[in-house]
Amino acid sequence: AFAAATTTYTATTTNASNVINAVPADAGATIEITNTHDTDETDTYNNGAAIQWANGENTVKVKVTAANGTTTQTYTITVTATLS
Repeated sequence: AFAAATTTYTATTTNASNVINAVPADAGATIEITNTHDTDETDTYNNGAAIQWANGENTVKVKVTAANGTTTQTYTITVTATLS
């Protein structure tokens, strides 16, 4: 479960992709989602889009910017994908 004060999470998947849909507590906040994977390449995704996983460890960062445009919080999810 998500807790606003917790900024790091882990997850595993056997899917080639999963949808990440971040819903901010403040309706005026904006969301930026990136995924850095095994090649150290970073991809940017729209909120609610399917993220394509590389086999192994993927580091997803969800950056929330408050409606004031200056206050930010970044959440990191390490997703380990086991693809066949």
